[in-house]
Amino acid sequence: MTVLVAAQQTETPDTLPSRKARLAYREGQVASTAGIAPGFVQGNLAILPADYAGAFHRFCQLNPKPCPIIGMSDVGSPFIPALGADLDIRTDVPRYRVWRDGEVVDEPTDVTKYWRDDLVTFVLGCSFSFEEALLDEGMPIRHIEQNVRVPMYRTNIACGEAGPFAGPMVVSMRPFKPADAIRAVQITSRYPAVHGAPVHLGHPHLIGIKDISKPDYGDPVPVADDEIPVFWACGVTPQSVINAAKLPFAITHSPGLMLVTDLKNRTMAVI
Repeated sequence: MTVLVAAQQTETPDTLPSRKARLAYREGQVASTAGIAPGFVQGNLAILPADYAGAFHRFCQLNPKPCPIIGMSDVGSPFIPALGADLDIRTDVPRYRVWRDGEVVDEPTDVTKYWRDDLVTFVLGCSFSFEEALLDEGMPIRHIEQNVRVPMYRTNIACGEAGPFAGPMVVSMRPFKPADAIRAVQITSRYPAVHGAPVHLGHPHLIGIKDISKPDYGDPVPVADDEIPVFWACGVTPQSVINAAKLPFAITHSPGLMLVTDLKNRTMAVI
């Protein structure tokens, strides 16, 4: 089995750590992609029938914080060359979710058998990209330290509606001391293509989160007494919306198990 490379970068396309990660996932390895292939952009997936693609594209335009589009396929194509020369959407994610009528019916490591000629893939920016910038500033990321998936929560923040797509925003959470939280706002504001600045700081109940220790997706992480929870818009939002819309068919990634692309995180910064 291909061994994941989490630190070393090489110069040839065949030995890029991002490609090595995809090959490992293609062979069936399942693991959180947090901290994998540092320097490379990861993406959330929303794969929909073409009949719904126009409305979903509009939904993303109305909700750029949770749904920043960084790549999109042609109808029926499992390839997006701009994100990776040999990238195959059907096989290169650690785990997928297959949806029917708004419910998850399967969580395979390969969706080739579900592929259809009318499917359109949207790849949305992921907060793992700005985490690299936070780490570079010496700011600890709790879920990476604990080797778990980032905690994610459904909120009472309503998304803009487009066609059948409507519902609550999902957020990811990272705890910081107040001074570090201010710095985190400054740093992540530079990355609007991967969710940008936080949407909320502190007081989880104000955005509809009843119990911070019980995320709707991912894994819980502790928040120390001298820390506040900081919440960013999350690319898992389409999964909440697919559920609310009772969409007849869709494929997404499993939360926290992303598509690793060959794009560089530094290209996502605006200043």
